[in-house]
Amino acid sequence: MVHANHLTVQSDPPYPVVIQPGALADALLPFFAARDFSRVAVITNTTIAPLYGDALADQLPNSLLITVPDGEQYKTLDTIREIYTRLLDGGADRSSVVIGLGGGVIGDMAGFAAATFMRGVAFVQAPTSLLAMVDASIGGKVGVDLPQGKNLVGAFKDPLAVVADTAALKTLPDVEFRCGLAEILKAALIGDPPLLDHLMQHGPQPVEHIIERAAAVKIKIVEQDRLEHGPRAFLNLGHTFGHALEQVSNYTWKHGQAVAVGMAAAVRLSERRELCPSGTARTVEHALAKLDLPTRYTGIDPARLWDAMRHDKKWRDGAATFVLLADIGQPVIVRDVTRAEAVDVLESLRE
Repeated sequence: MVHANHLTVQSDPPYPVVIQPGALADALLPFFAARDFSRVAVITNTTIAPLYGDALADQLPNSLLITVPDGEQYKTLDTIREIYTRLLDGGADRSSVVIGLGGGVIGDMAGFAAATFMRGVAFVQAPTSLLAMVDASIGGKVGVDLPQGKNLVGAFKDPLAVVADTAALKTLPDVEFRCGLAEILKAALIGDPPLLDHLMQHGPQPVEHIIERAAAVKIKIVEQDRLEHGPRAFLNLGHTFGHALEQVSNYTWKHGQAVAVGMAAAVRLSERRELCPSGTARTVEHALAKLDLPTRYTGIDPARLWDAMRHDKKWRDGAATFVLLADIGQPVIVRDVTRAEAVDVLESLRE
């Protein structure tokens, strides 16, 4: 399944994941030259448009550039409504294609727009952030936030292709690069223990190699469980805690940073429940620190985080669903975590 930096997701139909510097020019432009779409709508944000969006739109046939504000706080139905208006004003129809050019927020919104505009048009993911390259762009989950929580409105929309141009990482702020490393570490913890060893010994280099390794973990899980009825939930390690931290902080916590703290919490909970060997939490927190990711938070009442978790999509019949670890590379789903347990662990991580 893996050849150089080219992977394939065996969906219906299968789609390629291209990971290489220069991929926008070397892979994406030929991809569209061989196809006939009535309009090619490039959806991006105000940060990415001047860096890559304007140039890409200029090179694509029948292109339409749609720029939205930058930030998780704009991942809303109001922004989607504006995208629909721009698509219609630009002459898009059911034979058009949408490209999501940006990080995970843009990929989610562009994909949701593609899934729902005129009951669905073709879609291509062109991730520009490390987090999107290794996680958000793969697997077909798209959506937007509601005031009550993240990604509560969404769909499954497989792209025609994922084209990850790693040259775009040169303009990625360091904090955003670190956020992507959180998802790479997550992939190591749930499905590739040797990747954890690599990160501890060599750090995040070579970047194409670690992106490919992390993407391969996600692809394997997605192929087993596209619609998240079972093993795909493993990809949520750290996310139940992390999403709550994002929401309660009004998204002043970035996704990757919040997931980093969430993973520290999840592994501490695993160890307290004697699910995993003693010392596992210390290993994970050491890895997070080595990647310059947070393991602590401040200024938030743990009880508020628990309350925020109650709107998490992974809850069932009023019971929390957490992904914990039986060991590095062995995730497990636990559905009986109590408020007292969760709050106690969160309290232990509060500075």
